[in-house]
Amino acid sequence: MYRIAKQFHFSSSHIIDGLPDTHKCSRLHGHNYIAELVLESDTLDEFGFIVDYHDLKPFKDIIDNELDHRHLNDVLPGSTSAEAIAEWLYNRARALWPQVSKVRVSETTRTWAEYSE
Repeated sequence: MYRIAKQFHFSSSHIIDGLPDTHKCSRLHGHNYIAELVLESDTLDEFGFIVDYHDLKPFKDIIDNELDHRHLNDVLPGSTSAEAIAEWLYNRARALWPQVSKVRVSETTRTWAEYSE
């Protein structure tokens, strides 16, 4: 099995609705996120790639145009947790490349959430 990954960075604000008022994530706050896109395949193309890293630009465009410097509650349906962001990005990426196996989203250098099927 071959596997590649590429990281993408974005900054966004959000509020996680439904939390108690005493929970800090119930208030408006933001993160400098890192989204990691992972693709896997049993085979390589004629150039020896799963997908050329350069060809992942549409994923960068999604992040730059739809998430970066946005209020995530205005963009994502439902929850804006790292888990929900990972699932939303996974679904967008999987529609572009069937080799997508997971998306990992970090809000801090010490935490991450991952979505895969």
